Amino acid sequence: MCDFRGFKVPEMTKVRPVVVISPRRRRGPGLYTVVPLSTQIPNPVELFHHLMDPRSVPVELGSKLSWAKCDMLYTVSLDRLSQVKRRGGYVTPPPQVLEADLDAIRDGVLRALGLREEIMNLSGLDEEDVDA
Repeated sequence: MCDFRGFKVPEMTKVRPVVVISPRRRRGPGLYTVVPLSTQIPNPVELFHHLMDPRSVPVELGSKLSWAKCDMLYTVSLDRLSQVKRRGGYVTPPPQVLEADLDAIRDGVLRALGLREEIMNLSGLDEEDVDA
């Protein structure tokens, strides 16, 4: 059993930017898988943390460095998501994450879930093939 009512510390408990990593659905339950971003440097920094390129983070969020916390993966309702706000309205279109950041986030999620090595084994790949 799991009580999913609200979030509790050490879960993410405040409004923060996220990167949506689930594919776009034309129909469905309105659920999206997201990785939260944080300006707090992870301690210690692990292989499932990713320092974002500043071009992937909306300037409205400030000039601080942002970390993707790929071990804090969530599937949330569309009702929990909103666009980045600036004075006078929303940022339109929503910011696009650079492909290199998205690839690193996906890799970090696999590492956090303990699936990276298993997928490599199933694919017949080794570290040199993946990291090249």
